[in-house]
Amino acid sequence: MAYGFSLDDVAFLRSREGREALEACSGLALTEGSRLADVAEARRVVGRQHAAAVLETLLLRRKAEAKVDGGGRWLFTDAALQQASAAPVAAHRAGRLAGRDVHDVTCSVGADLVALARTARRCVGSDVDEVRLAMAAHNCAVSGVSPALVRADALHPVTRETIVVADPARRDAAGRRRWRPEDFVPALDDLAATYAGRPLAVKCAPGIDPKAAPWASEVEIISLDGRVREAALLSEGLATASRRATVLRSDGGGWSITDAEPDDVPVGEAGQWIVDPDGAVVRAGLVRHYAARHGLWQLDPRIAYLTGDTPPPGVRAFRVLDSGRFTEKALRALLRRHDVGRLEILVRGVDVDPDALRRRLKPRGAAEASVVITRIGRTAVAFLCRAERIPDAPVAPHD
Repeated sequence: MAYGFSLDDVAFLRSREGREALEACSGLALTEGSRLADVAEARRVVGRQHAAAVLETLLLRRKAEAKVDGGGRWLFTDAALQQASAAPVAAHRAGRLAGRDVHDVTCSVGADLVALARTARRCVGSDVDEVRLAMAAHNCAVSGVSPALVRADALHPVTRETIVVADPARRDAAGRRRWRPEDFVPALDDLAATYAGRPLAVKCAPGIDPKAAPWASEVEIISLDGRVREAALLSEGLATASRRATVLRSDGGGWSITDAEPDDVPVGEAGQWIVDPDGAVVRAGLVRHYAARHGLWQLDPRIAYLTGDTPPPGVRAFRVLDSGRFTEKALRALLRRHDVGRLEILVRGVDVDPDALRRRLKPRGAAEASVVITRIGRTAVAFLCRAERIPDAPVAPHD
């Protein structure tokens, strides 16, 4: 059970005494095995009243370091950290709203608010939870930004003529996920009704059905380092396309593609490479647009694998070495012929469990390879490949 912070806890953690307590306990292991010893030491150093808050804060900060810039100095609740956008995703969203007046109406502990405050002309953050709002005040201060902070219910507007940004809670009090938009807090329809006629951007889980938000003019699917992270629903006035996929990397790289681009691509036999588009591209329904951008074509019009003779820059692509109709017997012979022992299996459109198949195949050779199994028409086909990381395209020098 996650620790429930109080306003008194937050005040202590922000005080000099609290900072010294956090520093004194920073070397604790904080593992399941060290739990009793950690609690005893924290109580000895801090006292019983705030020991739990100190331990929880240290644990959450360690988890946050890979997600939030400067997270090692922030204050969090467990639920707030779980829902917080990763720093590159928050920065991307803030960049789309740069130079505008923005109100984050569910600012929580400030993960998106800090990014918005760095790019907005004016920025307001509000939340109904006074503990999270106090944490947001601390987090903004240590991040060097100073948005206006107000305690307010997201469904009772306290600003006018601002862009509204919202991130409804998608877990219940027990930590279970809420999947239906009407169960979000606040509910998606209620947000849309409250801010009807105002520019609205709502962060959601990437699996949301766009039909659940008929007011949204654009749905943007965002991935980070190959993992699909979230969807953003944008109302008229913010939208620049109907569907967008944005692919980000932690090192600062990234790109976007929309349904405004051409999608006229052929279907044909495999070229020299097979490309598995980023999950954001697939979920956004932009596989053909991506293929057209990079001179690729489809193996099958219903399958997301693409093929071509030159893979896009910056991706992990699969150089085709051999292929044949997929049966376990035929694939086993193919692996023996190429002396494959270390095997990656990728599957689309065929009912195959890669892990179970690998155990049955028992490859024993010296080589390493990837097998791409897919359906072409009604036929299951296996492509034996060598996975390669394609270099990024060189950046043209500035004049």
